[in-house]
Amino acid sequence: MIDGKKILFSGMQATGTLTLGNYLGALKNWVTLSDEYECFYSVVDLHSITVRQDPAELRKRARNLLTLYIAAGLDPKKNCIYYQSHVSGHAELSWILNCFTYMGELSRMTQFKDKASKHADNINAGLFTYPVLMAADILLYQADVVPVGKDQLQHLEITRDIAQRFNSVYGDVFTVPEPYIGKAGAKIMSLQDPEKKMSKSDENPNASIYLMDDPDTIIRKFKRAVTDSEGAVRYLEEQPGIKNLIDIYCSCTGKTPEETETEFDGKGYGDFKLAVGESVVGVLKPVQDRFAELIQDKSYIDGVIKENADKAGYYATKTLRKVQKKVGFPERIK
Repeated sequence: MIDGKKILFSGMQATGTLTLGNYLGALKNWVTLSDEYECFYSVVDLHSITVRQDPAELRKRARNLLTLYIAAGLDPKKNCIYYQSHVSGHAELSWILNCFTYMGELSRMTQFKDKASKHADNINAGLFTYPVLMAADILLYQADVVPVGKDQLQHLEITRDIAQRFNSVYGDVFTVPEPYIGKAGAKIMSLQDPEKKMSKSDENPNASIYLMDDPDTIIRKFKRAVTDSEGAVRYLEEQPGIKNLIDIYCSCTGKTPEETETEFDGKGYGDFKLAVGESVVGVLKPVQDRFAELIQDKSYIDGVIKENADKAGYYATKTLRKVQKKVGFPERIK
């Protein structure tokens, strides 16, 4: 705990462009957590290089993502917003934890199998040990809670296993994190394939709404969204395309699915798609406007980067020195 608050850790990769799903499912909800938790939000750029990156583009995307955190409402005075690569403790602790993680555990990770199938020409060791670095991210700050979706639960479980294994040998060193169970963020699906999650890596540009899409692009993508032949706005599993659009509309307007069904009773999909698009434009415009201001203020963003890296580094070093002492590394001469 820090100043009586439990610690929460989360982060996003500095690859691709954030989607509406990232915003409604995670980022929007992060903003409400700083009063209750001491929050560390990382731009996880170390994770990003398991896939080959253009260096200049990675730096640009990392800065844009950090700026988007702030534009979305995260106050860098209340939340520690930092680059993972600026805190060397992530990589140092990851190596130590590698020595407490079993090959069999890592080989069973479904995300490794999925990514290996997509990048068959670059199945590197970093991709295999990715969950250990993720464990280091979390344990470095003694996080009590971690917001996770279903696809990340397996990573949190291996983090818990590693922490408990280390603690069983060396005593009470790591806080064993719990999944954050709060207000569920909307799970936003692809506009072109509503059976799969909206993704920033989708090759079909019409499948995802990106946070920086202009109003015309947003409206056009919703007009092209896959629906069905039923012709009725109903919140049913049998109508996944319409169900997804209702989830988006409700997340942007605060209405319930029942209220949405009533509002669009007797109206066609064209009217509904336009309304969903307009609601998304309304939600994203303040974020886009704030981002445009912040990205021009180089000195302010640079100040946030330095100040928050120093803060993250302070807490990371406290944990790392304790771990290094426990495993038997020589003490540093001051």
